[in-house]
Amino acid sequence: MAAAIEVYQQILQELNVTNTTLIAVSKTKPVEDIVALYNAGQRDFGENYVQELIDKAALLPTDIQWHFIGHLQKNKVKYIAPFVYLIHGVDSLSLLAEINKQGLKCNRVIDCLLQVYIAKEETKFGLNAEELTEILSTVQSGIFSNIRLKGLMGMASFTENQSQIKSEFQYLKHLFESCKKKYQKLSDFTILSMGMSSDYKIAIACGSNMVRIGSLLFGSRS
Repeated sequence: MAAAIEVYQQILQELNVTNTTLIAVSKTKPVEDIVALYNAGQRDFGENYVQELIDKAALLPTDIQWHFIGHLQKNKVKYIAPFVYLIHGVDSLSLLAEINKQGLKCNRVIDCLLQVYIAKEETKFGLNAEELTEILSTVQSGIFSNIRLKGLMGMASFTENQSQIKSEFQYLKHLFESCKKKYQKLSDFTILSMGMSSDYKIAIACGSNMVRIGSLLFGSRS
């Protein structure tokens, strides 16, 4: 992991200039790799699978801030509700309602991001502009007491066409700013999470303040 720590420190220097939060995506990677980055100062880690997240959280320091970044099924929310730091991929009103329900049971407010569909790929999840408006209007009405909407998240198309990626990120940035202006009661709406290992520099240039980086830090996945 020595080379990875070097890369981590280089990326961190880049991100500090723009005050961008780094989520180290540790899915499928062993606990030892997470410990190495933890010892280097990293505290925010992202996982895609509920069971893997539960298992790792039980073995690792309690001050790690766990981000669930995968597609979350409603019947799995209860397992991570007691400790998850931020849920990135909320893509329906019914999922948000379930998170609120489990937050109430745990007596905690759970921070969430709404995932917007910006890619030209059918395999990606996310809300369209109309669904986004419906959720934000519902949340602003005050019916959910145990969730806090922190902002938006989106994933660009998996392509080498940088103009397309930039256009998708710019669209999400525009939506983010429009939502902040329209839904002013949502005072915690401050996070724009976009950008991964292959496109995080474009994302930051387009206004991202949170990036999810895995393969650059931990190596490619099988």
